[in-house]
Amino acid sequence: MTSTDADATDRIVVYADYVCPFCFLGRQSLRRYRESREDPLEVDWHPFDLRRDKRRPDGSIDRSADDGKDEQYYERARENVRRLQERYDVEMAQEIATEVDSLFAQQASLYVREEHPDRWLAFDRAIYDALWREGRDIGDADVLADLAADVGLPADEVREATADESLRERLDERFAEAQRDGVTGVPTFVADGDAARGVVPPERLERLVEGS
Repeated sequence: MTSTDADATDRIVVYADYVCPFCFLGRQSLRRYRESREDPLEVDWHPFDLRRDKRRPDGSIDRSADDGKDEQYYERARENVRRLQERYDVEMAQEIATEVDSLFAQQASLYVREEHPDRWLAFDRAIYDALWREGRDIGDADVLADLAADVGLPADEVREATADESLRERLDERFAEAQRDGVTGVPTFVADGDAARGVVPPERLERLVEGS
């Protein structure tokens, strides 16, 4: 379980990848919804690896691999990011991060979620902020260790998690599970069997969780 309050009665599942700008912006909407609630909300993170099909066996990214996304696609994405930045009043250091791989960040996040669940939400937020607000490379194990220390986590443990093959295998399993569950893109929010995809407003998240 991933939560800041073990007594939470409501729960939302979030499928996301740190290198997705819309996941970062979707988190701003989720934050607003959580802050508007009187009761706590359990956030259950499920990793979704957007770089998986472009990653070589040695972990490097094949930049030449055709993923069907041309410059026109990225320009539309940038336009949408700028629109959502204005809506949620968020400053970002970059609109797209095609050169960054999130594998190490996802491994570190999974480790923290399992071993230090009370600090996971703070670490998760720190990773997003490092990439999207500060323009830092979250594919760097040292950067992740620094972020861990900043939120009161053991830096050495987090650094070691980035090299843990068993964590990498579990991430592959979670990604395959997400695909079996019908998740095709991120962010995707799920509550009580209903789903909403994209940067949906706090009011939509409220209806998803509370059925109102």
